[in-house]
Amino acid sequence: MIQKIGQVMVYVSDQDNIKKFWIEQVGFSVISEEDNGEGMRWIEIAPSKESDTCIVLHDKELISKMQPELNLGTPSLLFFTDKLDELFEKLKNSHVTVGELVSIPTGRVFNFADPEGNYFAVMEKGE
Repeated sequence: MIQKIGQVMVYVSDQDNIKKFWIEQVGFSVISEEDNGEGMRWIEIAPSKESDTCIVLHDKELISKMQPELNLGTPSLLFFTDKLDELFEKLKNSHVTVGELVSIPTGRVFNFADPEGNYFAVMEKGE
């Protein structure tokens, strides 16, 4: 039986640039960086080293050659935070593309984009 989500694969064109975005602008940590020595490289990032789930940045072009049938679109991810206003301002001040901060029936939320135009959402949710 499935117990939890372990990793979410995000396929990007420039792994180093996107890693820099997540670390420097969003505040994630690098969990690991791997290279199999044959051109396959991946970077695991997460909100903290203790996170149960991580994002794995894969090279979109390489994966498309290895598995052309794979859907390489960005998954729709919703992150939770108990400091929504602080995060919203931090991302705006870091020149990240952010959407409007809005209230929906389940809480307040906004979205933001990485440098490749992949959008992610953040919702206010206490611990």
